[in-house]
Formats: sequence, structure tokens, C-alpha cells
Amino acid sequence: QLQLVESGGGLVQPGGSLRLSCAASGFTLYNYYIGWFRQAPGKEREGVSCINNSGGITNYADSVKGRFTISRDNAKNTVYLQMNSLKYEDTAVYYCTVWRASMKLTDYYGSDYWGKGTLVTVSS
Repeated sequence: QLQLVESGGGLVQPGGSLRLSCAASGFTLYNYYIGWFRQAPGKEREGVSCINNSGGITNYADSVKGRFTISRDNAKNTVYLQMNSLKYEDTAVYYCTVWRASMKLTDYYGSDYWGKGTLVTVSS
């Protein structure tokens, strides 16, 4: 069974950094496009970033471009999201999931593929 587990969230001050990890179990991550979306309280889900299976192609939401970097280590079966210059509005639960090959930020698979998420809180 395909399972993704997110980790690395926490409380950080504005301007700080966090690195989220998305670990896969039960399947080989290399075969899949993977990405991150987030959901803040009272707001709709927002696609944040995605990466193709080799890691050579990425896409970012305008709201995080230049601050977040997605990467993957297929040998470790893990995808990362490095988040720098964090802002209050980045506060959300972050989820990783399997993405479709279109690489559009809205084009990810449904909840059967989601992990439980990791909470990022940006607060002073």
C-alpha cells in the first residue's frame, strides 16, 4: 500500500526556516511525481510545489517562489521542501502527495494518497 509520511513541521518565527520531509513506504518513490500542498485554517487547499520523478523539473506557487525549494533523494525514498524566509501566511498543515504528470499545482491525486500532514506555525 502506497503510504507517504510527512515530518519536519513546527513553530518558527517570521523569517525563519524549516525543512519538511516526505518519506515513502511500500513503494518506490522514483516512479512518481510528488508535491506539497497546504491548508490553512478556514482556507482552501493550495498547491505549493511539485517535482517530477527524476527531480529535474519543478513548479512553485507564486506565493512561495524564491523562498521554497523542493528536492528529492530517490535513494532515500524521500522528497523535501526547504522553506526559507517564512511568513505568517505560510502557517498551515502541509501535505505531500502523488502528483499528475501535468505538473499543474492543482493536479494532484485525491486523499487516498495523502499523508497525515505536518503543521507549520509561523509566529513571533
